Amino acid sequence: MLTSLSIKNYALIDDIQVDFHNGLTIITGETGAGKSILLGGLSLILGKRADLSSIKDTEKKCIIEAVFDIANYNLKSLFSAEDLDYEAQTIIRREILPSGKSRAFVNDTPVNLDSLSNLGKHLIDIHSQHQTLELADNQFQFQIIDALADNSNELEIYKRKLSEYKSVKQELENLLVLQSESIKEQDYNSFLLNELVEARLVKGEQEQLESEYETLNNIQEIKEQLALSNQLLSDDQTGVLSLLTAVKQSLQKLRDYNSSYNELFSRVDSSLIELNDIFSEVETHQENLEADPNRLEAVNAKLQVLHGLLQKHHSSNIEELLSIQNELTGKVELTEQLDDKISSAEASISVLENELNAIAAKIHESRQMAIPKLKEQLESILANLEMSEAEFSIDLEQKDTFYTNGKDELSFLLSANKGGNFNELKKAASGGELSRIMLAIKSILSNYINLPTIMFDEIDTGVSGEISNQMANIMQKMSKSMQVFTITHLPQVAAKGDTHFKVYKESQGNITTTDMKRLSEEERIVEIAQMLGGKQVTDSAVAHAKQLLN
Repeated sequence: MLTSLSIKNYALIDDIQVDFHNGLTIITGETGAGKSILLGGLSLILGKRADLSSIKDTEKKCIIEAVFDIANYNLKSLFSAEDLDYEAQTIIRREILPSGKSRAFVNDTPVNLDSLSNLGKHLIDIHSQHQTLELADNQFQFQIIDALADNSNELEIYKRKLSEYKSVKQELENLLVLQSESIKEQDYNSFLLNELVEARLVKGEQEQLESEYETLNNIQEIKEQLALSNQLLSDDQTGVLSLLTAVKQSLQKLRDYNSSYNELFSRVDSSLIELNDIFSEVETHQENLEADPNRLEAVNAKLQVLHGLLQKHHSSNIEELLSIQNELTGKVELTEQLDDKISSAEASISVLENELNAIAAKIHESRQMAIPKLKEQLESILANLEMSEAEFSIDLEQKDTFYTNGKDELSFLLSANKGGNFNELKKAASGGELSRIMLAIKSILSNYINLPTIMFDEIDTGVSGEISNQMANIMQKMSKSMQVFTITHLPQVAAKGDTHFKVYKESQGNITTTDMKRLSEEERIVEIAQMLGGKQVTDSAVAHAKQLLN
């Protein structure tokens, strides 16, 4: 329940702080006094979007704070789902800064408007004239029936399965499109892949083959140059090895005379060792070098294949070709696996359809059982509201379509007068009748939905006399099990309240403000007397007010 509300610097409100209690709370005030402003401030607590125009003094921030006692309403799981700290006395604060930015806090934890709105739905149900129009909305009608049918768990399972079903169906559609496209490309992709596979590509192979080709293609010149190098190195008279050996021997005789000669000897000795090693390698190359026309032809053929593939795929090296090969392998394998994936998706869809049909059938059955109870209760309550001839025709028809809340189509019709035709609610009922129907529905729902607080904003519009008295009785009965607020202009309704608040305007100089106060017993008599007879309070009006209060 809402235990307190504080509004500062909002619209015409300077600073209002008020405490509330259980039971039926009445809010009255002249037209234009600011009752709608009060509701607007409360709506901000429940997640409505705000703007700078809401601020009374644009130099200061607007602060709206509400305290809710939620100890008995099993909301811990909701707080956990929204990642909020649960407190039995939960404080919600909304701030609108002079810059126009808005902030919201639940138990001093910052929250976004989506979380605040989701939480607000479980705290207060604000009934407005706009909500009366929802009576004609099919989804709202389903909500009424499902509340009586206790379908919340089944609907949650159904919606989860429906989401999964739609996801798998979308996946199947994507697979079928992919299959259609892949079939067209399959042969070409397979041909390209086979070309690359048959080429037996090896990373770095191109450079090796090009080197081998140059060797085999120029073998005669290589032989001649190696033979010349061998001769220049090994000739007994003029060979580099013989001459360098003679230099080494000469320096060896000088090495003891000076350290610098010894260093020269060492360097020549190292060079001779290196030169001998070079000579050995030249001989090895000569021994291993052999003309091989067949190998030359094979290397040339492989290079031609590689160059052709590089040109076809606009690649610069084998690494890029290998990457293309992997990509083509994936496409070909995917096409080959598509049939299995499509079959798997179709099987999943079949299973989900069976599950959805079973849940939808259960929902349908429980709705069918709830409809007679709803009709009986609605018609019984409306009979006390001088709509004794009102009769409802509520029918369900199962379809083959999976809707968001089952497979049912709902016909919710009203005949307001005896022998009249059944028609849609908005066409069959007047504004006052719609208000009575909505009150009856809210009264019924209060027995099935555990909502802490409900607020009626002039639900008695368009009614008077005994009807308003009966509507007040219904709200009074509802208030025995929940906190009920009603904003009213009718004295018969105002007199039924456990607590009575008045919203009024005050002017000081050029400034007009809206304020709110709890009325004492004497003030309440005066207020109801004025509602009965106008600002000039007469003795008869006072007597009538006392009679209503008693």
